Amino acid sequence: MRRILAGLAAVTVLATAACGDKADDAGAASQAGGTLTVLAAASLTESFDKIGADFERAHPTIKVTFSYGGSSALAQQITSGAPADVFASAAPKNMQTVVDAGEAEGTPAVFVRNQLVIAVAKGNPRGVTGLADLTEPGLKVALCAEQVPCGAAAKTALAAGNVPLTPVTLEQDVKAALAKVKLGEVDAALVYRTDAKAAAADVDGVEFPESAKAVNDYPIVALRNAPNPPAAAAFVAFVRSEPEIKVLTDAGFQKP
Repeated sequence: MRRILAGLAAVTVLATAACGDKADDAGAASQAGGTLTVLAAASLTESFDKIGADFERAHPTIKVTFSYGGSSALAQQITSGAPADVFASAAPKNMQTVVDAGEAEGTPAVFVRNQLVIAVAKGNPRGVTGLADLTEPGLKVALCAEQVPCGAAAKTALAAGNVPLTPVTLEQDVKAALAKVKLGEVDAALVYRTDAKAAAADVDGVEFPESAKAVNDYPIVALRNAPNPPAAAAFVAFVRSEPEIKVLTDAGFQKP
């Protein structure tokens, strides 16, 4: 959240909220132990792996396990009864599926945002500079399936640019779409900025203005039937703490 804080009252409110988050985290953690299972959008993989390690160091009685995938598939797992403690989605729509099924404990909180780029092979050999270039004859493009947040965002961005694009493949999560570029199976893919940054040794990320029309909010929530409720509450508070938000923004996420 890039806002200029004006006035002592605003500063005081923020400081009080931050202290409350820390107190809630500490209180929940003091009761926690055992295993914590987190279902998280594939685009959070690298950041959540690091946050998970940070959390385990701060709470050595808790072991964190992650299951990453497309947010729509994860939401379906939760509503079908899969045991999990926390859900972090790459879009509010998939989180709403969980809320509507009565599986959320409390109100989901948006903790970061993400934006699309065009992932191309290192050095950008096809000279892609924007969405319109993706329609060039012979250029192969991968997209995420529409029910997945990165696919829904791609659809919105393409519509904003009035670009009629027919992909050669539709993937079930953003990592799978990115892998097609890394393996040389496609020339380009629409992926999140964070994923392109994490794979910078293999791909380049081409920014395009239409992505501003398709920014995804990422909500997180503890689950109502969590096997480990104290650890779930502690992890959600931990993810939203300033040091861990910095982990996320360093990876290319944006503050909401």
